[in-house]
Amino acid sequence: MNPSPGRAPATGHNGGVSAEPAIPDLPVLQADCSKCFALCCVALPFAKSSDFAVNKAAGTPCKNLREDFRCGIHTRLRDKGFQGCTVFDCFGAGQQVSQVTFGGRDWRTHPGTAKAMYEVFPVLRQLHELLFYVTEALTLPAAAPVHADLRRAQAETAQWTAADADALTTLDVGALRQRINTLLLRASELARAKAPARKKNHRGADLMGARLAGADLRGANLRGAYLIAADLSGADLRLADLIGADFRDADLRGADLRGALFLTQPQLSAARGDAATKIPSTLARPAHWTA
Repeated sequence: MNPSPGRAPATGHNGGVSAEPAIPDLPVLQADCSKCFALCCVALPFAKSSDFAVNKAAGTPCKNLREDFRCGIHTRLRDKGFQGCTVFDCFGAGQQVSQVTFGGRDWRTHPGTAKAMYEVFPVLRQLHELLFYVTEALTLPAAAPVHADLRRAQAETAQWTAADADALTTLDVGALRQRINTLLLRASELARAKAPARKKNHRGADLMGARLAGADLRGANLRGAYLIAADLSGADLRLADLIGADFRDADLRGADLRGALFLTQPQLSAARGDAATKIPSTLARPAHWTA
């Protein structure tokens, strides 16, 4: 079972969970704005740019936020210059902070919770994102050699999501991410071992505006690659490792992303696609894509 809110997870002598931890129930890894106190609209800052129409400081409610914690221009965000809002995804961290960490107490009626809530939200978001990746890695049959280690990492991370605010603000989430990333790298290598383009290593590469239409990128390493405005139309990205790849304004029309590793909804939402773009069944086709 998950530790109750107000407690940090039990750890072993080496700072991790016990060798064979009980797998706790995972928190929901998909955003449910109806159960969140609009934390992304308040806690996070944004700067005036092509993604946001105005500047906003961290801890300041967006001018479009209503009293009921709903966005007043939700259906017109792109038209009003708030494209960045349509791309952001908290992986369910918003409702976890709102309903679990703070037990349903919102920052308006309980202003004393605001500062801690805003500090905890980014931490929970990272934990939920890590759980999203680890959970996907556990579905990869070829990554079976690291499944046991991944399950231990999953258990430890899930336990942290149920810790209290004080514990979460002291968590070295960077160290946890580094440990888990080592496992994800190994899972990726195992999954891509027999893919045609597995030796194409574009990790962190500057591919902004690159002409990659129709490219065979099956199993390629595109971790952290800058693919802003790249032409990937008709490209085959099956089994490509896409953790952290920047797809802002990338052309994915007709591309095949089925089975792409660690692809997220924000990455799809940041790109341009169409009805011919093939995407994993676990993700949704963005509403702004062309028919």
